[in-house]
Amino acid sequence: MFSDAHSTPSEAFSIPDVIPFFPLPNVVFFPHTYLPLHIFEPRYREMIEDTVEKGDCIGMALLKDGWENQYYQAPPIHDLGCVGRIVSAKKLSDGRYNIVLKGLCRVRYDEQSVVTPYRQAKIQLIPDTEESLTLESVIRTKLVEMAVSYLDLKKAKDLSELLTSENLDDGVLVNSLSAGLDLTPLEKQFLLEAEHLVQRARRLTDLLKFKLADLQSSAQG
Repeated sequence: MFSDAHSTPSEAFSIPDVIPFFPLPNVVFFPHTYLPLHIFEPRYREMIEDTVEKGDCIGMALLKDGWENQYYQAPPIHDLGCVGRIVSAKKLSDGRYNIVLKGLCRVRYDEQSVVTPYRQAKIQLIPDTEESLTLESVIRTKLVEMAVSYLDLKKAKDLSELLTSENLDDGVLVNSLSAGLDLTPLEKQFLLEAEHLVQRARRLTDLLKFKLADLQSSAQG
């Protein structure tokens, strides 16, 4: 669940102006996290082939509600997503792929008309500033307390111990929790769209507070 220390997109990788993107109904991708994906649809196999050859970057986008009847066309997406670099790509004997993406930066998508079977977008990078990657100690402490309490109630004690024992920087902590906790896709999109890390940490703390109250109420009932 937890990733390595953060770096800025320019330090990590040169991101193209136009990238292919992978729209899914249940995945929200965050910077500084790792995302394993199994690629089986022919159009997305072609996307991985082309991407590995040309630039190694693809974006992830959350499909908006009502996508089911349009999945094989171009259903609407939330236009704020995250671009990642393919750090591992294994082609299987039947043409499918197992890949791992490393999250680089939040982006805003401007979808382009293309001839490829997969979708592509011109992107506007939304990088975090160094100032925005630091939490006040009281905000971090409250978030960790809430996350540990939630994970303990969910019987995920190993993860809660890791959370308190690892020396994670603030950006990695908040983004990894946002990606790794069992939140709904729309809740994760709400976190991704926070203006900065502090707002994301506050939103996540509030979400965990409500979820804890529900769990505790269910346990008492």
